Amino acid sequence: MFLTQEIFSTLMVVAVFVPIISSIVLFMNIAYEREFRLLSVEKQKAELEKEFQYSQYMQLNAQIHPHFLFNTINLVLGLARLDQKKLMIETLEHLSRLLKFKYQVKDFLIPFEMELNYTLSYLTIQQNRFGALLAIEKNIDDDVLDALIPPYTLQTVTENAFKHGLEKKVGRKELGIHCFREDHLVVIEVRDNGIGIEAAGQPSDSGHGLDNIIKRLTLLFNDHDVDVRLERLKDETKVTIQFPYYPKDSGKGVNVHEPFNR
Repeated sequence: MFLTQEIFSTLMVVAVFVPIISSIVLFMNIAYEREFRLLSVEKQKAELEKEFQYSQYMQLNAQIHPHFLFNTINLVLGLARLDQKKLMIETLEHLSRLLKFKYQVKDFLIPFEMELNYTLSYLTIQQNRFGALLAIEKNIDDDVLDALIPPYTLQTVTENAFKHGLEKKVGRKELGIHCFREDHLVVIEVRDNGIGIEAAGQPSDSGHGLDNIIKRLTLLFNDHDVDVRLERLKDETKVTIQFPYYPKDSGKGVNVHEPFNR
């Protein structure tokens, strides 16, 4: 049987191109599998990074110093010795609220009103401790009450105002808290007329709990419109914190850092 020229040409084309096509298909398959493996590795890395940052955030969130707790216990003991039952009961009630908040709140962001109430319990204890020597001024705009904020932000700054300034000041102690909105930003200002962190033996860039706040805000908002400043003015220390405003009803729509969209 003789092959015609057309059949021979067809067989030659098949003989030449089939191996080429097979090689291309094999190459594409190898490339696809390689890309799939790379995507799997990247996904695993992303998951590990997410878990790492989640763990890091929870560690930062737990770094709330128990400094005032010891002072509160001493205050309660002192009130008991002086038979000041009313103040002692009030102090214990607010301490109970603080501990309940501390161990029950596990969210990354909470309404500012909740954070404020927690801080006011702390301030009530300090007011009972210092009495008429302590003057507290609060100026809280209503339009920040629904803003989402990392827990312990305001309380940490307020606590450090006492720890590093007001506790060691002789005479009248003054604390001012101002919280307001500037367009899409929430601004918190805390002022105190304490001795100042340098006089308290602390360098100007540490010891005030601000590094904790900066890290938590950065992890949540990814540096977007986050600013934390510490200033020593003429007669007072001022801490300013700003971060993006998201109302509590924004829910899962809050555009926080990806690792926390769990």
